[in-house]
Amino acid sequence: MNPLETRDARCPWCDAPIELTIDVSAVPQTYIEDCQVCCAPIVVQVAMDPDLEDDLVITLERDGD
Repeated sequence: MNPLETRDARCPWCDAPIELTIDVSAVPQTYIEDCQVCCAPIVVQVAMDPDLEDDLVITLERDGD
């Protein structure tokens, strides 16, 4: 199993499509990543879906809003 997975998401600041690379060997996790389009800071929270063992729940929030 590859410890890195790529997921598509939308920036909570500018609503642009972005791509996240998630380290699935370190779940749950919370980190800050800058939007690839507008450079605003995004709080990324990653957890396992309790109903689906092999699926991730990714939540994006504005940092400092």
